[in-house]
Amino acid sequence: MLLHQIIPKAMSKRAVLGIDTSNYTTSVSIMTLDGELVANLKRPLPVKAGERGLRQSDAVFAHIVNIPELMQEARELLSDMEIVCVGVSATPRNQEGSYMPCFLSGVACAESIAAALGVKLYRFSHQCGHIMAAIYSSGHFDLLEKEFGAFHISGGTTELVRVTPTDNGFGAEIIGGTADLNAGQVIDRIGVYLGMRFPAGPSLEALASENTGKLPKKKVSVKGMTINLSGLENMAIKLYGDTGDAALTAAFVFDHIGRSICEVLGAYTEKYGNSKVVCAGGVMCNSIIKEMLARRFDVCFAEPAMSCDNAVGIAALTLRAYQSEK
Repeated sequence: MLLHQIIPKAMSKRAVLGIDTSNYTTSVSIMTLDGELVANLKRPLPVKAGERGLRQSDAVFAHIVNIPELMQEARELLSDMEIVCVGVSATPRNQEGSYMPCFLSGVACAESIAAALGVKLYRFSHQCGHIMAAIYSSGHFDLLEKEFGAFHISGGTTELVRVTPTDNGFGAEIIGGTADLNAGQVIDRIGVYLGMRFPAGPSLEALASENTGKLPKKKVSVKGMTINLSGLENMAIKLYGDTGDAALTAAFVFDHIGRSICEVLGAYTEKYGNSKVVCAGGVMCNSIIKEMLARRFDVCFAEPAMSCDNAVGIAALTLRAYQSEK
């Protein structure tokens, strides 16, 4: 008889493990079966000064470096826990053919852990993880019983989706969003142009808060539920060239994006009624945009730590799928 068969396990809690490997962050989350968040661990992927992103090959390599470090952190928290299942973001979104190599890093890790523990592995999309993180952190679990709208806005995505809850996740149909650049792309490009490091969102927001000048109100480019944001980059660069005012330029960018989102949500409420819309993704951390949306619409946001990339939503989806099968 083996030693581990003689000595009983001193497990005090059962939990699920969530893993997310997005284009710019490695994330691991632990959640108990009663929904208690034990850990929201993250490591950003390194981007060189002056650059505006990463190649997928570099992102995959960075995840391979980050994952062991995060799992070492998680190990201490898992010392008195039993992992009953593992969840992972396997694709960017719930669409046929949706694929990014960076997610293969997380899938490989999650499959290995699940196989070693002899537990089930659940796969979700990164986008659905963002939506679930917003629901979990805002406490609007009533949305899991009905269709609702979600606006996922980040560096890699600007999509308005109609969400249908299922037993093991979400169905998400894209009904609007950007026709060209993503909102986070514009923010990062202007931030880097002004000398900030990528990702530039928090630094650009801090700069915008210092603005005392009058914002020029350029017409937004929105048709129905579709935004065009490519012109915003040129307008911002011209504004800075004309004024030399970095704070004014930063505030202008956020104001323009916020008004564009408001136009889209106006079209959405015309079609679907004034029901709650989940706002997820890193751009939705921005206090300027959040205030503009909250004044006009019935919206809910994730906490800042769960707006940017994280594995909390994946862990919560994993817990929900596990419980639905019991």
